[in-house]
Amino acid sequence: MFTILHIDSSARPDRSDTSRHGSHTRRLTARFVARWRAARPGDEILYRDVGQNPPSPVTGRWIQAAFTKPHAREPWMRQVLSESDALVDELLAADLIVAGVPMYNFNVPAQFKAYIDNIVRVGRTFGFDRSRPGDPYWPLLDGDGKQLAILTSRGDHGYGKGGRLEAMNHVEPSIRTAFGYIGITDVASVAIEYDEFADERLAASIAMAELEVDALVDRLLAARPSATGRTEIEAPLYGGG
Repeated sequence: MFTILHIDSSARPDRSDTSRHGSHTRRLTARFVARWRAARPGDEILYRDVGQNPPSPVTGRWIQAAFTKPHAREPWMRQVLSESDALVDELLAADLIVAGVPMYNFNVPAQFKAYIDNIVRVGRTFGFDRSRPGDPYWPLLDGDGKQLAILTSRGDHGYGKGGRLEAMNHVEPSIRTAFGYIGITDVASVAIEYDEFADERLAASIAMAELEVDALVDRLLAARPSATGRTEIEAPLYGGG
């Protein structure tokens, strides 16, 4: 069974296609998942709303627990890591992560950063050994074939590759870095811009982003086993706008 992990991180609880002040990223992730479900209703969809239910931030006790060998952990350490373990288990179960991540002050929302801090885990998603020759760190999910789709939104415009504000965009680059560190490097992104302008440019950007989401879903579906069980050639996501 193919499993999708659907993550929303917007502080806005509603979607922009159902509410005047709703979230554009929730709109895009919902569209992605609905299109996928229509084509493959038997696939599993895991849902995590970190925007409305943020993970606990990393603390000193969390760090102590995470860097203690599992066999040596005290009961309180296992309790401190229980939420992180649940988030990591979801990630490990997923073949495709669909993450709605709006830009807040040039970076990801604090809620999503807390999520990243909980799933970048020594011994679970990356390895660490001081005695290892060369780099003591290595990704544990490398080779698992996991893919990541980042669906984002921005108030201004020109944050994409070659754009006037590209250097100020720390959303996709920071997500790619964190997920690449644990071994998830097949990444695509779609963005809505002009949110703060609220004019025809925003409408056009939404329409274009929805078409890009549809095309991304169709490309991924084409790489999945058909209803007859025949498997097509794998198609990488690569990194779109």
